[in-house]
Amino acid sequence: MIKLFGQIFPFWIGTVSIGAACFFLERIWPWRKAQKVGRRQIGQDVFYLVFNGHFVGIALAFVSGWLFYYLTTLLGMFDIGSPQEVDLLVNWSLASQFVVLFLVRDLLEWCVHNLLHRVPCLWEIHKLHHSIEELDWIGNFRFHWLELVVYKALTFLPLIVLGVDPAVQLWIGLIAMAIGNLNHSNLNISWGPLRYVLNSPRMHVWHHDAENHGKSGQNFAVVFSLWDWIFRTAYWPRDEQQPEQLGFEGMSKYPKDLTGRLMYPLRRWWRALRQSEK
Repeated sequence: MIKLFGQIFPFWIGTVSIGAACFFLERIWPWRKAQKVGRRQIGQDVFYLVFNGHFVGIALAFVSGWLFYYLTTLLGMFDIGSPQEVDLLVNWSLASQFVVLFLVRDLLEWCVHNLLHRVPCLWEIHKLHHSIEELDWIGNFRFHWLELVVYKALTFLPLIVLGVDPAVQLWIGLIAMAIGNLNHSNLNISWGPLRYVLNSPRMHVWHHDAENHGKSGQNFAVVFSLWDWIFRTAYWPRDEQQPEQLGFEGMSKYPKDLTGRLMYPLRRWWRALRQSEK
């Protein structure tokens, strides 16, 4: 318990500091100058910031720890070692652990993000994130809590076998969040030639375009844009233009209220289940 809160406390301080920095930069160098601080649905996004950025994280930490304990116990009954005992990188330097974990984690999250767009039942969850019509840093936290469950479930075991130092995990988490906030921010940043390596607001805004420029979308990068360039899912117009409209096809039928949006995927799944039984 003490170890868990020892990690959560500095992470929460980092969350507030990073958010404040992005907010300050948006006030000085806004890309979309007509966009207001009190934009539409900003109240909902403040809720997602607190709920997803804090409470869901704590809950998942408890649940994943409990599940991992019982998984280890079950494997021990069959004389099978715990995944955590693999510790592939435990004897590596912290710098090496940092580089490997950052790349592996980001590639896994790129794959999960891709699945969220390609698998219909997962897309029902991910629609919430794409319901935002005016991007700024706080929009990074507009996602359904089930989406975080999907990310954790699909990346937990591959990452746990690496045996990376907790301090390295904490710093990577903070850096990834900082870049995620920046990518959603109202800033005209492209990183120049480094755009082929790092994601940016200029690139990520096209991921939120209401029009798909690939079969299931484009620019799935979280931190490193290089995955999109490698797997040919990158889209980058040459001029300074921005999407005419953010969102997704059929968004006019998507709920506007907070409760309706949180219940939306559950209702869609229930409806699909009922239809399959007929």
